[in-house]
Amino acid sequence: MKKVWAILLLATMSVSAQQYVLKGFVYNKITGEPLSYSSIRIEGTARGTTSNSEGAYEFRLNKGNYRFIASYIGFASDTISVSLNTDKKADFKLDPKGVNLAEVTVLPEDNPANEVIRRAIIAKNERNKYLNDYSFRAYTKGLIKTTKDFNAKGRRLTASISEKDTAQLKITGIIENESMGYFKKPDKYKDEIIARKQTANTPSQINVFTGGRIIQNFYTDDIEFMGRPLTSPIADEALDFYYYKIIDTVSIDRINVFKIHFSPLRESDPGFVGDIYIADNIFALVKVDVSLNKAANFAGIFEKTRIFQQFYAYADDIYMPVDYRVFVEGNALGIFKFGFELNTQFSDYTINRGIPDDFFGMAVVKVLPGADKKDSTYWKNSQAIPNTLDEVDAYRRIDSLEAVPVTFWDRFSFLSTSVDLNDNISITGPLGLYDFNKVEGHVMQFNVNAVNLMDERMRGGINLRYGFDDKKFKGAFSSSILLGEYRTGMAGFEIFNKANTLFSESDRYSDLTSTFMNLFLKEDFRDYYYSKGIKLTAASDIMQILRGSISFINRTDNTAVNNTEFAIFRRDWKFNPNIPIYDTRVNALQFTLALDYRNYIEDGYRRMRLFNNNFNFFLNGRAFISSSKFLNSGEDFGIYELNMSGNLRAYKTAFLNYSFKGIYSDKAVPFQFLYNLPGNINGVSKDYSFRTLRMTESFGDRGATAHFLLNFGDEFFRLLNVPLLKDWQLLFSLHANAGWIDLKDNSKVPAAVKSNLFTKPLIEAGFGIGQMLFPFRVEFTWRLTHRNENNFIISLNSITF
Repeated sequence: MKKVWAILLLATMSVSAQQYVLKGFVYNKITGEPLSYSSIRIEGTARGTTSNSEGAYEFRLNKGNYRFIASYIGFASDTISVSLNTDKKADFKLDPKGVNLAEVTVLPEDNPANEVIRRAIIAKNERNKYLNDYSFRAYTKGLIKTTKDFNAKGRRLTASISEKDTAQLKITGIIENESMGYFKKPDKYKDEIIARKQTANTPSQINVFTGGRIIQNFYTDDIEFMGRPLTSPIADEALDFYYYKIIDTVSIDRINVFKIHFSPLRESDPGFVGDIYIADNIFALVKVDVSLNKAANFAGIFEKTRIFQQFYAYADDIYMPVDYRVFVEGNALGIFKFGFELNTQFSDYTINRGIPDDFFGMAVVKVLPGADKKDSTYWKNSQAIPNTLDEVDAYRRIDSLEAVPVTFWDRFSFLSTSVDLNDNISITGPLGLYDFNKVEGHVMQFNVNAVNLMDERMRGGINLRYGFDDKKFKGAFSSSILLGEYRTGMAGFEIFNKANTLFSESDRYSDLTSTFMNLFLKEDFRDYYYSKGIKLTAASDIMQILRGSISFINRTDNTAVNNTEFAIFRRDWKFNPNIPIYDTRVNALQFTLALDYRNYIEDGYRRMRLFNNNFNFFLNGRAFISSSKFLNSGEDFGIYELNMSGNLRAYKTAFLNYSFKGIYSDKAVPFQFLYNLPGNINGVSKDYSFRTLRMTESFGDRGATAHFLLNFGDEFFRLLNVPLLKDWQLLFSLHANAGWIDLKDNSKVPAAVKSNLFTKPLIEAGFGIGQMLFPFRVEFTWRLTHRNENNFIISLNSITF
C-alpha cells in the first residue's frame, strides 16, 4: 500500500511540475522573412527570450494564461494571448512602421547627431549612478566553425596546414550553458553555472563562458574584444573619437528611436563601425549593431565581424541587455579558415535588491554540483535558444565521429614530441626519442606519462634514458595525487638518477635547440652533472590567496665530463670542457609560500586562476635548508629567495611586465646550488634575461635582479601616426634589466671556475620590433654599465626556441 501511495505522489508531483512548450517564428508581416534576434517577452514579468538566426523562438512554461509581446526595431510590436495547457505553436507577424520624431534642439553649426549622443551619455551616466546591483539568468551558446571536423581523442585531421584552405565553414563544435549572474558596484561579479553541455569533441572544462563574465555591455565606456579595449559609442569621450550621423528614424514598442551611423574620426584608431539606436526623449541606448574597423582587426585575420546587442527597460526604466551576440569569420595567412559565434540571452533581472558583499568571493565563476549531469529531459525542458537545422546536424555528425574507434596511427605524427595512447596515457613521439649533448653524447630516451587518473586526481611518469657515450642508464619515476574538493592539495614523490643541467632554473631554451646547436654548430651552451636521489613533496592552499609547500630532498651530485667530440659540421672543433661541480651529498628541507590575489573559476574539478585585464601581481618565497645536525646532510647551508612579478596595463593594449628577484645564502654553498644571472646564447634572447650576458657567465650566492618589459603592442606606431607604418600592425617594446651578484670567499666553487661578479649593478636597455602575425621580434640592446665587447647586441626573441 505504501508503494502505491509513493507512486501516486510521484505522479502528482510530475503533473504539477510539468511544463508546456510554446514555440514559433517571428516574421516580417509584409515580406514574410524571418526576423532574426527579435525580442519576445511575457507581459508584466521580467521573463523573456530572443529568436535565433532563423527567427525561431521557444518558451517552456507552467500551465497558465499568458500575454506575449514580440518586438523588433523598426516594426510595430505584436501581442498574442495564449492559454497554455498543452504544447502550442504561435507565430508573430510584425508590421514595418515609420514614425515622426519629436524635435531635437540643435546647436548652431553642430551635427544634430552629436546632440543626441551628448544626451545619451548623460542618460548613461544617470543610469549607471542609479544601478547598484542586479542579478539575472543567462543562456549561452557558442559555435566553433572550421572547414574540417576535429576530434577530442587526438585523431589527425586530413588537411595539411600548408594547403590553401578554400572549403566552406561548418559547425564543428558547440557549447551551451545556463547560469545565474550577479553584479554589485564597483566591480564585484559572480556567475553560477547551473547546467552545461557540449559536443563530444569539446572538453567540459572550457565550457565556462557564461553570460555575466564575458558580456560586453555597451553601457560601459570600454569594450574588450580579443584583449583590446575599444571605446564604446556612448563613452564619455566618444564625441572626441567617433563621427556620428542620423540616418533614419524608427520605433520599437511605441518609442521613437534615432538610428545613428558612426565610425572613428581617424581610420588608424581601433574602434567600431556601425549603427546604434537611441530612444527619443529618454535617450536610452536600445540597440547596437557594429563591426570592427580595419585598425581593430587583430593581425588582419578577420574577414567578417559583427557584434549585436539589444536592451530593454526593466525596473524603474533601467535599460539592461537582453542579448549579446558575436559573429566572426577569419582566415589566418590564407591557409586556415575559422569562425565562431557567441549567442547569449538574458532574462529574469532583479535590480537593486541589495546583494550583500559577502555573497561575492574570489570564485567569480562556479560550476554547481550536477551541472554536467543534466540529461536530455532537463535540456528539453530548459529555456534556451532553439537549435537551428545546422546546429542539430552538427550535434549528430560530431557525436557520430566521436563514436568511431581511434587507432594509434590516428594520433601519431612524425613531427610530435609525444603521442597520446588515450585520454590519459602518452608516450614519447619521434622528435622526443633522440637527444645529443657533450656529456652523454647520442641519447635515446623514452617517456610514459599519465594524467587525470582516478577521477582526475592521479598523475605520474617514467623517464628512461641511455647515453651511448657516457654509457650510463638514467631514469626517473614520479607520481602525485591531488587532494581536496577542488584538488588544491597535493602529495607526491620523485625517484631520480639523471643528468642535470647546471643552473637549469635560469635556462630558458628547449632541448631541441640544444641538440640542434650541438650537432650542427658544435656549441653546447649547457653544462651538466649527475644527480641521484629522492624528493617528497606536500602542497596545499593555506588560504584562498596563499599556497604553501614543503619538500624533503635527498640527492647526491657528481661531476660529469665531456665524452664525445661528435658533430655533423665543424668536426675539427672541440666542445668547451664541461664545468666541474662540487661533489657532495645533500639532505634538505625546502619550504615555499606563494601569494596570489587573482580570482578563479571553480569548474567542478579545479580552481583555475584568471588573469586580470588590467593588473596582476604575484609574490613567492623559498627557503632551502641543508643541515648536517638535523638532517644528516653532507653540507650546512641555507638559501633564501624572494620573487615578485606581474603586469599592469599602461595604455590600451600596452602592458608593463615586471619581475624582481632577491637571493641570500648563508654559510658555504656548493657550486651547483648557486644563483646564475639568466643569460642567452649568441643571436637569441628571452624575456626576463640579460641580453648582453652569456649562459653561465655570472653566478653567486647573493644577488638581486630587476626586469622590465613595456610591450606597446601596435599602439606605438599608431600614436606616431606615420603613414604606412601605422597600418602595418608592427609591434614595439622596450626592455630594461638590472642585476647585482656577489660571491662569498668560502663558497664551494671549483678553483678553475670563475664568475663575472657585479657588486655594482649591471644595467642594460633596448627595444624590440615585431609583427602581429609572427611569434618573434628583433631586439636591440645596449649595455649601460660594465661595458665590454658585448656593449651592443642584436638578437631574435621567440618563445619557440
